[in-house]
Amino acid sequence: MDDHLLVIFPHPDDEAFGVSGTIAQHTKKGLPVTYICLTLGQMGRNMGNPPFATRESLPLIRQKELKDACDAVGIQDLRQFGLRDKTVEFEDEKLLADQFLAVIEEVKPTRLITFYPGYSVHPDHEATARAVVRAVGSMPEMDRPELLCVAFAKNSEEDLGAPHVVTDISDVFEEKMNCIKAHRSQTQWLVDSVDKDPAMLAWVKNERFWRYPL
Repeated sequence: MDDHLLVIFPHPDDEAFGVSGTIAQHTKKGLPVTYICLTLGQMGRNMGNPPFATRESLPLIRQKELKDACDAVGIQDLRQFGLRDKTVEFEDEKLLADQFLAVIEEVKPTRLITFYPGYSVHPDHEATARAVVRAVGSMPEMDRPELLCVAFAKNSEEDLGAPHVVTDISDVFEEKMNCIKAHRSQTQWLVDSVDKDPAMLAWVKNERFWRYPL
């Protein structure tokens, strides 16, 4: 059975910061990755100064950026669910979980990466995480993928302890930075920070995950 990785996030660029190095390491081994991205980030705050986009044109820009980012780390199976940014929390959680479950049953991932419920700050992140946990939790235990979660609330380590998995992605640092740079409308601040701040560089080179206790 292929060591298939499934990644589920609500926004374009969610994959870039904390997971794209892990994705690149996976695809470089010739292993499959499926990425479900729920929205096109229509409500992204950064539209430039002076503006380079309107609220109407931003989704088109971000869709192209998302595809470029996937190319940068070798993702060939991108699933776009077409939800609207900042509305995921209002979706029917069971329906969303059922949609996730259908993909899980199709691709049979050995690992699934999403946000950690309660520790991912944004309402869309939280709603996505809850639906993923609901989907995986509904499966027979022997069939469940390993569920790894990204947490970045300030109290994450205080409440959850140290991450269970810390991956050094130095070997694919260039691919990760290309993924981040592909989301140019939203991530220029991070690119600038990595260039100037050694602490930020260290953060980018280590990806941290917590196993979710189902």
